Amino acid sequence: MSEKRERPEPEPIRFYGTTWVDHSGGYLLRRIALGLGALLLAAAGAWTLRLAYEGSTFADGGVIGVLLVVALGLSSSMAFSRTLTDYTREPGEARSDDAAMRPIKMIGFLGVLLAYAVRSLVEAPGEKLRRAEYDRAVARHERRGAARAARRGNPA
Repeated sequence: MSEKRERPEPEPIRFYGTTWVDHSGGYLLRRIALGLGALLLAAAGAWTLRLAYEGSTFADGGVIGVLLVVALGLSSSMAFSRTLTDYTREPGEARSDDAAMRPIKMIGFLGVLLAYAVRSLVEAPGEKLRRAEYDRAVARHERRGAARAARRGNPA
């Protein structure tokens, strides 16, 4: 009875599918385009935030404008650093404050977009984690196959 198990399938990454495994199918072009798209979205978001800031300074130009700039700057920098480390963090390493960071990431969306663009310079965002997981699954599959082949022989 030959039970042939298939090799594990890689997990797809959003916008890349499984082309990250062998860097085929326009992977590099897609990585460049998505990085530039993230930069363009960050620029459009910054322009929108500038309009919102100018609107708030018409109402009361003093303390509120300074507080708004400080809050947006802090949340963007926190979102940038958290997002950049999330791309290299193991999936099982759940932080206790992940739910609390969601609003900060929403307010600091510029940081999230910039982190995506920076990570796209090196690899597809999340590729390092997926590659490590895929390589472990392939190694496990090959070890099982070798163990099965060794058991098939005549025990006598």
